[in-house]
Amino acid sequence: MNKKINLLSAISIGVGGMVGGGIFAVLGLAVSFSRGATPVSFLVAGLIALITSYSYIKLSTAYPDRGGTVKFINQGFGETIFSGGINNLLWISYIIMLSLYASAFGSYAPNLFTIYGNDIDFHLYVSGIIVLASIINYASIKIVGAIESYAVFIKVVILIAFVGIGLYGLIGNANLEQLNPDNWATPIKIIGGGMVIFVAYEGFELIANAVPDIKNPERNISRAYYYSIIFVIVLYIVIAIVTVGSLSYSEIAKAEDYVLAEAAKPMLGRTGFTIITIAALISTFSAINASLYGGSRVSFEISEDDELPHQLTFNLWNHPLGLMITALATLLMANLLKLESISTAGSVGFLLIFSVVNLVGFKLAEKTHSSKSIPLIGFLLCATALVVLFLQQASSNISGLIIPVSIVAGCFIIEWIYKKTDHTNKH
Repeated sequence: MNKKINLLSAISIGVGGMVGGGIFAVLGLAVSFSRGATPVSFLVAGLIALITSYSYIKLSTAYPDRGGTVKFINQGFGETIFSGGINNLLWISYIIMLSLYASAFGSYAPNLFTIYGNDIDFHLYVSGIIVLASIINYASIKIVGAIESYAVFIKVVILIAFVGIGLYGLIGNANLEQLNPDNWATPIKIIGGGMVIFVAYEGFELIANAVPDIKNPERNISRAYYYSIIFVIVLYIVIAIVTVGSLSYSEIAKAEDYVLAEAAKPMLGRTGFTIITIAALISTFSAINASLYGGSRVSFEISEDDELPHQLTFNLWNHPLGLMITALATLLMANLLKLESISTAGSVGFLLIFSVVNLVGFKLAEKTHSSKSIPLIGFLLCATALVVLFLQQASSNISGLIIPVSIVAGCFIIEWIYKKTDHTNKH
């Protein structure tokens, strides 16, 4: 019999999923787009996540299933080429998130221990952490769970301490004026910046997979979603305020890939830098561990629903084959793509997935006894955010546009080929 999850544990799943490693990876990227309006960018992205969570709450309550998002999409659209393509995109989006976390680990780690003192260090740390997490996943799922539960507590405590000390340190800091509206980017860049770093919020959807085990679901499901997202929105906004108010834009640009550690320096010197670097390494490592397992579960669910070959349900060393494929794909992506392209691809993937989940919420509103207007607003917001993100990337980073479009197209083409060949084989 499974141990039931209480409200606090359910909230920690959501918080752990969101504060997994995304904030450490994308904070510098957000500032490069939005400048003094970085807190506003985090607010905009957070509000889209909060509105989307309404659809997740209603669907989780009506269709509690460990398949989570995969099951909701199949519930709304059946097991079609469209639903299969979107579910394939969910699996690829897990791989993109893993690449983002590994990239963050590779950016922070050389600040503690250099090997060669150049770009080779980044690739060694990126590859090493993916291999180590894969070994741990193959060794024991219990270890993965234990690492994640301790890591959530450690990283949240360190980040709250950073916020508390950081706010005190802002008093009299000359860089505080960077937060003035005079120093904000244009509205399109502020929204675009929020969408590039939307990946920092996607982790709330992990609550859906735990719903069958949550105690008092009628009370606790909605609280778990709302409390975790609101907590993370506030945390991110204050972290953004402290960072932009503590460092000059030139300092932020110089340390873009590890800016959170750099932001601790004005308050706590080298000790603060080291503490935040350690927090980043713990966070990204635990996120890689948990996401590797989550990604393999998604591939298993998709294969079980006959949206990918059944061979993916086969076990390799007591784990679905999808775990090995997820790890190898992450190794390739993390070593080949730049951070902005990885972040943009992840944001495009999850904005599209959340658009579809909102559409399912709208379609099944009568069956789930919910409002039609909130999922519709969520769908329109996600769709608009996607358009803004495309426009912004088209003007500044064309590869950041080509990569996610190619990934999305590939997911649907693979599903179409599989459905056609599978149908032909059956007849």
